[in-house]
Amino acid sequence: MESSKETGCQAPEGPVLCVNNCGFFGSATTMNMCSKCHKDMILKQQQAKLAQSSIENIVNGASSSGEKGPVIADAVAEEAVSVELKTNSPQPSPDTMHIQNSETNVKQGPNRCNACRKRVGLTGFNCRCGNLFCSIHRYSDKHDCPFDYRTAARDAIAKANPLVKAKKLDKI
Repeated sequence: MESSKETGCQAPEGPVLCVNNCGFFGSATTMNMCSKCHKDMILKQQQAKLAQSSIENIVNGASSSGEKGPVIADAVAEEAVSVELKTNSPQPSPDTMHIQNSETNVKQGPNRCNACRKRVGLTGFNCRCGNLFCSIHRYSDKHDCPFDYRTAARDAIAKANPLVKAKKLDKI
């Protein structure tokens, strides 16, 4: 205890809540923020630095190209501002809410086989062509699948086994 009195450093008496009032506990190493708020803050700082450096690169590079540079720089600056506004707004805009609602309505419908329109529920089979089928039509020859299995297999084999060539040696 005497050494802490001498140096003036004091250990916190109890846990410290996050400064963003998220309900979690913070620490001195993360500027009295919880780990999630600290990561979010660092991510925002990195995005801002990246946006600033890209704008500076465009402005500096565009000055030598002529008249089109400032127009491009202004467009990029407007996009950067709109991206920051989108990330800072806690609630989505009404347009995005409408799109999300329509997508969820489509997903909520009953799952049906694309060949016979039979209800399959949770037991449907997804094909590589992207459609859902019942147990009878699940095989590619039963539903006239447009997916090219031969090309997909060739690509997978080519990717898994790259061509290896030995270096040529000079003969003595």
